[in-house]
Amino acid sequence: MLQIQSFVFNFASENTYILYNENKNAWLIDPGNMNEQETKAIESFIAENGLKIRKILLTHAHIDHVLGLQWAFDTFKVPVHMHKEDQEVLDMLQASGMRFGFSVDPVKADIIYINEGKTLELDGEKFKIYHVPGHSPGSVVYHNENQKFMISGDVLFEGSIGRTDLYKGNHELLIEGITNKLFILDDETQVFSGHGNPTTIGFEKQYNPFFK
Repeated sequence: MLQIQSFVFNFASENTYILYNENKNAWLIDPGNMNEQETKAIESFIAENGLKIRKILLTHAHIDHVLGLQWAFDTFKVPVHMHKEDQEVLDMLQASGMRFGFSVDPVKADIIYINEGKTLELDGEKFKIYHVPGHSPGSVVYHNENQKFMISGDVLFEGSIGRTDLYKGNHELLIEGITNKLFILDDETQVFSGHGNPTTIGFEKQYNPFFK
């Protein structure tokens, strides 16, 4: 049985997730920790639960989702999984930091590119990958059909969708991707977003104002 632990980090109140199972194997998703206190929160949870981080996953590479990425790679020494289309977003990290008024070094890590049609497995629990661009060019969603939940990044939120006024944003593309790839899933599917509270596919289909 998979468990999900969320942390709210950095200036953007970004959701970082640790996904783990009874074997203590875990994935770290979108490490957004940007200071010592936030990093300590992750380290303490991992230590207290005896977890072993097996993969680092990115839903996308916007600055608020990767502020802890270098620390994560250096600490756990496992590859970073992300979509190739967001490599250029990750490469813009220094410039993004300058826009927010702080300095951040380029990320140096082993990266494995993932794409739609592939699956990732955590001890037999399979995750489908959906490429849903529009918020960023390489935004992906990780979907576990067995336990009916997804990690959606900034694609879909409770009552909202990701911003499309950023670099290579595309409103029509995002709406199309959500409608054709996510809204066809079971209504009970939980959505763990990059910001804010969890929601469900059924709730968003009925109440999300972007789809009225």
